[in-house]
Amino acid sequence: MVSKIKQLSLAVLLAATASAAQADVRFNGFASIKAGSTLSSSDNLYGYDKEVDFKNESLFALQVQADLADRLSVTAQLMGRGANDFKAEFEWAYLTYELNQQTRINAGRLRTPFYRYSDFMDVGYAYDWARVPNSVYNLDFNNLEGVSLVRFGQLGTVDSTLQFILGSYSGTTNMTPVPFDANIDRVAGATWELTQGNFSARLAYLTGKLTMVDQDGELSGLLNLLEQSGFADTASQIRIDDARSAFMGLALGYDNGSLVLSGEIVRARTKDTVIPTQNGFYLSAGYRINSYTPFVSFERRDNEGRSEIYQAMAEGNPLRPFVAETVEYFTIQRDTWNIGSRYDFHPSAALKMQFSSQKNKVADRRDQLLTVGIDLVF
Repeated sequence: MVSKIKQLSLAVLLAATASAAQADVRFNGFASIKAGSTLSSSDNLYGYDKEVDFKNESLFALQVQADLADRLSVTAQLMGRGANDFKAEFEWAYLTYELNQQTRINAGRLRTPFYRYSDFMDVGYAYDWARVPNSVYNLDFNNLEGVSLVRFGQLGTVDSTLQFILGSYSGTTNMTPVPFDANIDRVAGATWELTQGNFSARLAYLTGKLTMVDQDGELSGLLNLLEQSGFADTASQIRIDDARSAFMGLALGYDNGSLVLSGEIVRARTKDTVIPTQNGFYLSAGYRINSYTPFVSFERRDNEGRSEIYQAMAEGNPLRPFVAETVEYFTIQRDTWNIGSRYDFHPSAALKMQFSSQKNKVADRRDQLLTVGIDLVF
């Protein structure tokens, strides 16, 4: 499946570059150069520790868009992340066909529209924080292969953008104790964004069928032991095979040029599996003073592990501790405060500083992080 994705991405890019003589080709890009360090040698947050790290969240991206005339265009985006030694990979690669001025169809590798900033989550210049709020933006399934229909319109004085999307995802996820190969089939959903003056609102709802297979076989081994020991029902509650999943999100915003308020609340559910209902939200407030924007935000993530799976087993059962460890991995209760500032020292670049303090209620620990960086577009 990965090779097919690369072939699709390469085909789109070749279509863009091969037609350069006849098409209107535009290049642009963005970059983030960030450094971070925790405040204590025992702290670890967002991939940082006490040692100052310049690679973890730094990235460079180049996007090419070619207008092939007759309402057809192609877009491809290459990105290199510091966490992957800046190895360039295709993030986006899709065709766009405009049915009319209000409606367009995209087909290829697209960004999964879970969140308000889904299309711009890697473009740090698009928001004031050092990073999008992790308590909300935490699903690994950021891209999919499929098709979307986007409809622009007016509802009186309200600007409306309605999007429908169909597709599938295949890749690796780190949302589990060990890396898993994940497939989401029959992804279907819709988003609706409304804007009037200084106010904006966005609704999102997506569904799919999730299958996950652990790469090193640890979980498969546990499931086999459970089935062989007569606990097939317990194994079925842990197994993630063609499980029905749903995502719901609501975002609200207000921006009058000075006061900037925003918030999102999300809920993701995978039915009848070890993955519990995942809940998250954030609230953020900032105030622009010329080129300077101080801000404060609060995030919460609350995933209650399905303890009933192992509590149904007898106390002395030798497999119970392994089942409990697997289940409780998914229990997450974290509160995070962020205080920071953005300084637009250039029309295309912003200097950011952010202090984050996260309380992990499950582990009963607090991790603190200071991040400094420059986000730019070109």
